[in-house]
Amino acid sequence: MREVTYSYAINETLHQLMQKDERVVLIGQGVTSPWYVGTTTVGLISRFGEERVIDPPVSENCTTGVAIGLAFTGMRPIYVFPRMDFMYYAMDQIANHAANWYFMFGGQLNVPMTIWAIINRGGEQAAQHSQAIHAIFAHIPGLKVVAPSNGYDAKGLLVSCVNDGNPVIFVDDRWLYNLKCNVPEELYSIPIGKGIFRKRGDDVTIIASSYMVHEAILAAEECEERGINVDVIDLRSIKPIDFDLISQSVKRTKRIVIVDGGWKTCGLSAEIAAKIAESELIKNLKAPLIRVTLPDVPAPASSSLEQIYYPRKEKIVSTVQKIMEV
Repeated sequence: MREVTYSYAINETLHQLMQKDERVVLIGQGVTSPWYVGTTTVGLISRFGEERVIDPPVSENCTTGVAIGLAFTGMRPIYVFPRMDFMYYAMDQIANHAANWYFMFGGQLNVPMTIWAIINRGGEQAAQHSQAIHAIFAHIPGLKVVAPSNGYDAKGLLVSCVNDGNPVIFVDDRWLYNLKCNVPEELYSIPIGKGIFRKRGDDVTIIASSYMVHEAILAAEECEERGINVDVIDLRSIKPIDFDLISQSVKRTKRIVIVDGGWKTCGLSAEIAAKIAESELIKNLKAPLIRVTLPDVPAPASSSLEQIYYPRKEKIVSTVQKIMEV
C-alpha cells in the first residue's frame, strides 16, 4: 500500500491487467499519447505494442463496433472515450448492440467489454466537451455503470469491469486525476453495486458519486464545525445502486441531500429520489429531500460562469443548512 494519484492508479491497473491477461486490449482516441487521456496510458504502447494498444481513426461508431466484435471472440476490450460527449456518436453500438446481445441470444453470447468514459468538465471546455451523461447509460437495460471517486476504488472497479461477463461503463472524471490516496500494488476487485460510507453522522445523509464525493466530504467537514453531523455515501456504482446502504443511513438521519455532477431532470438524482419515494423511507423523512445538481442548461465556456455552473461544497453546505431548518 502506497500513496499514489488517481491517474497513476489507472495506469498501473492497465499495465497489470494487460500483463496478466493477453485477451485485454485497449482501444480509443489518444491512447498512444501521454497527454490525451491524462497520463493514464503512459508506457502501454511501448510495452504491449500496437496490436493491443490501438489508437483508431476518428470514427466512434465504427471502432466501438470493432471492440464489440473483439468481445464476441472472447477478447476483453477496454474502449476509452477521452471525452464522454463522444459516446453519442457510438450510441447505436452501445445501446442497440453491446447492451442487448446477451439477452437476444438467451445468454449464449456475452459481450465482456469495458467502456471507459472520461468526463472532461471545466477548463472552458464548453457544452460539447464537458458533459456528464452517465444517467443516459444507466437508463439502458443490459449495461452496468460504475463511477469511482478515488484511486483505490478506480483500481478495484476497473478489475471488476474487465472480469465481468457483459458491458460495463466505467465513468471517470478528469478532476480526480491529481487526487491522492493509498492504493495496493497488487490487483484486487471491488464488487459492482456496492457503495460505501465515507463519513458517518446522524443528522443528514448526503448521497454522491465520482468527483462530487470529494465536495460532499468537504461540505460534511464544514457542517460538523457548525454542529451538523453528516453521513456521506459514496455510491461507487450507479447501476445497480446500493439502495440497502441508502436505506440504512436514511432510516437513521431522516434527511437527504442528493449530489450529482449531472443534470437534474431525469438524472441520477431523480432516480434515487424516485426509489426513496417508492419505499417506506418516504414516510419517515423529517423534511423533503433536496437535490444538488448541474442546472438544466449546457455547460458554459466562460471560466467565471463555470464557477456558478458547477456545484461545489458551498452549495452543498447551504443545502444541508436549509434542510436542517425544516
